[in-house]
Parts: sequence; C-alpha cells; structure tokens
Amino acid sequence: MGALRAVEAVARLGTLRLAAGELGVTPGAVSQQIIKAEAQLDRKLFERQPKGLVPTPVGQDIADHLTEGFSALARGVAATRLRTTDAITISVAPVFAGKWLVRRLGRFMEAHPGIRVRIEASVELVQPQTAGIDACIRVGAGGWEHVRAEEMLPLRVFPVCAPAVAERLNDLADLRDVSIIRDRYSVLGWDCWLKPNGMTEDQLGDGPVFSDASLCLDAAVAGQGVFLAWESLAEDALAADCLVAPFPGRFEVGYSYWFVEDEKAPPTPQIDGFRLWLIEELRNGQAV
Repeated sequence: MGALRAVEAVARLGTLRLAAGELGVTPGAVSQQIIKAEAQLDRKLFERQPKGLVPTPVGQDIADHLTEGFSALARGVAATRLRTTDAITISVAPVFAGKWLVRRLGRFMEAHPGIRVRIEASVELVQPQTAGIDACIRVGAGGWEHVRAEEMLPLRVFPVCAPAVAERLNDLADLRDVSIIRDRYSVLGWDCWLKPNGMTEDQLGDGPVFSDASLCLDAAVAGQGVFLAWESLAEDALAADCLVAPFPGRFEVGYSYWFVEDEKAPPTPQIDGFRLWLIEELRNGQAV
C-alpha cells in the first residue's frame, strides 16, 4: 500500500519532493517505494528525466486508477467522521489564513456553535479528500481536474502604503521616487495595476524584497515603501488606518478565490454552511 501511495502521489504532484511532503517521508523514501512498486508489478512506471519522474503510459494509467481508489477510501473515512463529529478541515494558504481567515473565524463559530473548524495552512496545491481535507480555499484561474470549484470573488490589486508615505504621493509619477516593496514569489506583477494607468513596472524604483506577502504587508505598515496588495490581505490594515490606498482604482487580474471540494464528495450541511459564510465575508470586505 505504501508503494502504491508513492506511485499515485508522484504521478499527481509531479516531483519526489512534493510527494514526500504530502506523505510525510523523505524524497529518498518515496524513490525507494517507486522502485519497489516497479519490481512488484514488473512494469516501468516512470521515466527518469533531468526534471524529475515522468509517468510512462502504463504508469499514468495505474496512477489514474489509484487516485480514484484513494479518493474513494478518503470519502469513506470522511463520511464516517462526519457521522460522528461536526468538525471540518479546510486547507488554505498561510497568508490568507493569517491575515484574513483566522481573524474572522470567531464570527463563524458564533453563528455555527456546533461546527468545529480545523485549518491546515499549506502553500502546496492540496487535493481535497485524498489528503484528508474536506475543502480548500484556492486562488487561481480555476479549471482544476477532479474537483468541484465555486468561484467566490475576483482578486483585485491596488497599491497600499503607510499614511506617512502616502503624503509624498500626489500623483502617479511620484511612484518613481519612493521605495517599492516586492513579493519575490508573487505571480502578480505591478504591470497589472500600472498599465491601466499608463505606466509600466520598469518605471518604478527598487525597494525591499520579501519571500512572503504577509511580510511585504508588514513592511508597508512599517513605512518601508509601497506594496501592490489585494483586498483580503490589506483589508484589516486599511480598516485600522495602518495603511491607506493612495490612488483610486482596483483592477482584476484574472484570478479569483475559489471554494474547492472533491468532485465526488457528497454535500454536507457543515461544509455548505462554511462555504456560504465565507462567500458573504469575502464580498462584504470588498467594499473596504
């Protein structure tokens, strides 16, 4: 069973590292399980390439059946759990959990005192049910396979900064003369906000670079420059006047917040209640 789980995880996630993270073992252990599975099945399941392991046709066929089988097992276990407890497990990116969701969970618990929520913060693209997760909150363009995804709210970006920095920003041209805070791993570049305003990112100056959006926001609060934020990230700091939006205009970037469940998972009142509450909270915050 361990070898089969390794085959399924590597084929689905694409790398030994990601599979090892999901299974809670080392990449070397996953590699050994792959070798074991190939020996037991007497079939070559993966091609060893410089970029990693690529499933052979027979390996992909086996992996597809394994994914379906493990999903069915996970749904069976989840159904048993839901009959005995009202706890739900939600996977979400750490920045969204820390800067937005955790601060609002008290309101959900007040409205639904019989439902306990477990938050699993992860930067990986977790597959619901297969990973023991009831639902995921994802940001993206949608179109994921083997899931049921409901679009909750389009992602909109805009510059934010501390009030003292905003005093130096009388018009867009002033952005050339202030420090620009950047998120090293963000897929959202400044051009998605600047181009509708007739500028491009190469006209901006340098500034501190961080590997996490929450650190970028903290740097903006500390007055270290201007950061291109989105609503759920900056909402509380704007409401508390720790940050201001020095220019009008919030532009959609082609990504949205999605509520994601396994495509075969039966609906439950616990998950439906959380989903509806989450959508209402997100849309209420959009007006900040």
